Amino acid sequence: MLDILFQDEALVAVNKPSGLLVHRSMIDKHETEFAMQMVRDQIGQHVYPVHRLDKPTSGVLVFALSANIARLLSTQIEQHRWQKAYTAIVRGWAKNCDIDYALKEKLDKITDKKANTEKPAQEAFTRVVNLCHFLVPVPVGRYQQARFSLIHCFPKTGRKHQIRRHCAHINHPIVGDTTIGDGKQNAFMRAHFGLHRLALHHHELQFIHPISEAPLTITAPTPFNLSEVMDKLAIYTLGETIHHGTN
Repeated sequence: MLDILFQDEALVAVNKPSGLLVHRSMIDKHETEFAMQMVRDQIGQHVYPVHRLDKPTSGVLVFALSANIARLLSTQIEQHRWQKAYTAIVRGWAKNCDIDYALKEKLDKITDKKANTEKPAQEAFTRVVNLCHFLVPVPVGRYQQARFSLIHCFPKTGRKHQIRRHCAHINHPIVGDTTIGDGKQNAFMRAHFGLHRLALHHHELQFIHPISEAPLTITAPTPFNLSEVMDKLAIYTLGETIHHGTN
């Protein structure tokens, strides 16, 4: 069963675990479990997806309970009225920064075969706030010591794989990213800290409730397979305070 973070007559929000698809996909035809079907069976009614989280990303995932609510929430997203906050562990010592870097649409060979490949890059903006730096006195690759950062990311746009691509763009790839991450750092984190997932968690979502029109904030606790890694890294913290992604 999935951890239900919020539920009323209009919508339901769950804490999606890393490794779970939101819905069926031709890309992962071998998968048999999907968040959409699991939530439907858990609450006993049909649900409508309104946004997505990458398969390896955990955290707040919202479903509408009617087609009309799905339409209202989708309109909010299109108007950039949803405020999302993510927690991530990245390679290197990240600084507070604004990443304003347009991204070409990421196409999948199977599901996007007929998509327009000539589209110009779309504007994409992510704010990065550093929470703390870690210095691990163990050599990794050509470096004598391993450096990592715990950060919060606030995407203002919703491009595909935006946070992962933006972090890689500033040379601070998210650890555990097997697509555009650092292979040596990923192997180091698996061997020394037991990290076997993407270190990216959608810990908070703020938006306007589609019925009451009141502000709504939904938070997702950091899952154990990520918080355990943070706790192990904590002894290497350089003077800052670690937050586990719920503020």
